[in-house]
Amino acid sequence: MSEGVFGGRVAVITGGASGIGAACCRMLAARGARVAVADRDLARAEVVAREVGGTAFALDVATLAANEMAAAAIEAQLGPVDILVTSAGVIQRPLRAEELPERDVEDVVRIDQIGTWNSAVAFGRRMAVRGRGAIVTIASIAGIRSMPLHAYSPAKAAVIEMTRCLAAEWGRSGVRVNAVSPGYTRTPALQAAIDKGERDVTLLEATSALGRMVTPEDIAEAVCFLCSDAARAITGINLPVDAGWLVAGSWASYGGLPGPRGNAG
Repeated sequence: MSEGVFGGRVAVITGGASGIGAACCRMLAARGARVAVADRDLARAEVVAREVGGTAFALDVATLAANEMAAAAIEAQLGPVDILVTSAGVIQRPLRAEELPERDVEDVVRIDQIGTWNSAVAFGRRMAVRGRGAIVTIASIAGIRSMPLHAYSPAKAAVIEMTRCLAAEWGRSGVRVNAVSPGYTRTPALQAAIDKGERDVTLLEATSALGRMVTPEDIAEAVCFLCSDAARAITGINLPVDAGWLVAGSWASYGGLPGPRGNAG
């Protein structure tokens, strides 16, 4: 494989066994990174690792100790980690606040919020000592707008703010920290929700400016850019990749989005 954009740098992707994480593994590897696929489902991580010529590692991001052990194991086997993508996460059923089980809230906060923090600290502190590194957290448009996701939205809002805090904390140590906020992305998890009738594809597409959902590859493209030297002056940002969902919603008050002109669409 050509050294490509990343020249053999070691990249760790948590939640790398499926969805956005797997897409990031494939694209980073294709562009020259040495990929560590970290996931609590080791068997599925091994499948992705074989596909991309990487290495699989078992990791449940929920505890700092597990992240520290994974960071030590990965660096012992592959060398210093230059790139971290925190893609491990779970989604939440859209329930009324008073109907949302406490266990669901705990799971989302433990994995999406605290898990992201644990991974960022375990790997980021090592990057800071070495004086180089790039971290991309996977947040969500749900962290920017009000939604009937009373655990997931606050957890992702916390991820966005943690990203800003860590960017300032480690900036002088040569570590860049940015977030990508996906819109409705057709991952296996979202597809399962669609299949259960918990999401309506027509609505998900109609409420974006571009009239489509996002793909995991769309997210991976943004992640690769933020991890690359092309983004060397960028840190502390939250980049929405949402097919224009954020800009489209307020148009409902004016009758909705205009249709395509000419041959567009």
